[in-house]
Amino acid sequence: MPVQPIRIYGDPCLKRTSEPVVEFGDALRELLADLTDTLYHRPHHVGLAAPQIGVNLRVFVMDVDWVESDSRKKSDTPPHRNLQVFINPEILEESAEDESGPEGCLSLPGIDADVYRPCKVRVRYRDVQGEEHDITATDFAARCIQHENDHLNGVLFIDHLPLLRRQLLAGKLARLKKQQRAGAETKSD
Repeated sequence: MPVQPIRIYGDPCLKRTSEPVVEFGDALRELLADLTDTLYHRPHHVGLAAPQIGVNLRVFVMDVDWVESDSRKKSDTPPHRNLQVFINPEILEESAEDESGPEGCLSLPGIDADVYRPCKVRVRYRDVQGEEHDITATDFAARCIQHENDHLNGVLFIDHLPLLRRQLLAGKLARLKKQQRAGAETKSD
């Protein structure tokens, strides 16, 4: 499957609430292949949601074990992959305890910030066959699930930042929006 272009801040697709998946067939498998290839094509990123490639369906993939390292570049051994697929995820519980941690996003290149999130979440989701699962995730996995699930609700990590911090990012965000508009105009020509 081809690597898909990432939608950048300012693209309306990123602010829409995604629709639930109702058919678990070939189209879903193709979307998951696109998400997987696109995620693994970008080193140092661990999650990707369908809206980030222009599809407003409640689907994301993540692999918190996959972060490209210099030692793997020099090795003939392929990187360890532990892809997790979340279809129609629903966060059922969040811990009262939260912590701040660094976040970035393929849809917000060059921008990162510390975001407070619950340390532990319980999530119910379906797999590619439509089977329901219920897991509890902690620490980095919990952060990644929350970040990607936010994409399905039209929320970006910067939306969790205090107003002052968002104001400090205003110039960078304006440049991204301008870049996105220029790219959209080029595609429509």
